[in-house]
Amino acid sequence: MKNTLKNTLTKSAIYSLLSLLVIVSLTGCEDVIDFQTETGPPQLVVDGWITNEPGSQTITLSWSSGYFDNGSPKPYLGATVTVTDNLGTVYEFKDVAGDGKYVWQSPGKDTLGHIGRSYKLQIKNGNDIFTAANEIRRVPNVDSVVYQNETLPFEPDKGPKKGYIASFYARDFVGEGDTYWIKPVIRGKAVVEKPSLISTAYDAAFSAGAPSDGLIFILPLRQSITTDSLYSAGASVGVELHSITNEAFEFLKQMREQASNGGLFAVPIQNLKSNVVNTNSSGDKALGYFGASAVSRMETVIDPAKARPED
Repeated sequence: MKNTLKNTLTKSAIYSLLSLLVIVSLTGCEDVIDFQTETGPPQLVVDGWITNEPGSQTITLSWSSGYFDNGSPKPYLGATVTVTDNLGTVYEFKDVAGDGKYVWQSPGKDTLGHIGRSYKLQIKNGNDIFTAANEIRRVPNVDSVVYQNETLPFEPDKGPKKGYIASFYARDFVGEGDTYWIKPVIRGKAVVEKPSLISTAYDAAFSAGAPSDGLIFILPLRQSITTDSLYSAGASVGVELHSITNEAFEFLKQMREQASNGGLFAVPIQNLKSNVVNTNSSGDKALGYFGASAVSRMETVIDPAKARPED
């Protein structure tokens, strides 16, 4: 009897101790934590994406800032910026406005980007010479942009929301490994509202390994041009399909994952691996990405009389 009572008391003590620890842990969650972070030296950030579209091309250079700094990035000024293709043609980008936006102006109807060519970016500033390379790969034509009626579930005090879901049709090339960036076009302008909505494709699906080579893009990718809300009648909508390299595909994938990072299983934010390299081994590293794309584009205006019925 004594042994039984002793065992019972021992178990009770253990359970009480565990309960106390849980309560203390939960109570500790209410404490304010003064999280101290160290701010490293500012780095060059490259935001440049050349295409085969006519008109000017822009490469934006800025300085990195602290994670909790909500101010606008400071422009990276005084650099000499050029892009050279594999045929030896040199394109000069100039910061005429002094705002860190280095622009190449087309002297005529010629385009900077051409499918099948490779390009090398060079940024000179003092003892630092930053370089990056990319190429412009093939892109399929967009066959059509369509839309259909849609009713979203009831919202409190608002009732059901009605509108249109837009989607596009295009077929991936035969031959595995083509990668794309899908951008919605709204009122004539390609937009990416936030990094978490970046839509990329590997062949005609989300990633490598899917049996999608040479097929029409899968439905979720086709409908990714409808982002956070439904379109209304008369809206101008469309799509830009950008060809990208596998390296760019991985960069954009990581950017989307970092932007969607949160909740119970969030991991620490970290800088994405850049393709911009400082040839001065003792100089500072750079952030950002230099990309290149061929672009296929189509737009339409939503006409209720031509809309497909709701599924």
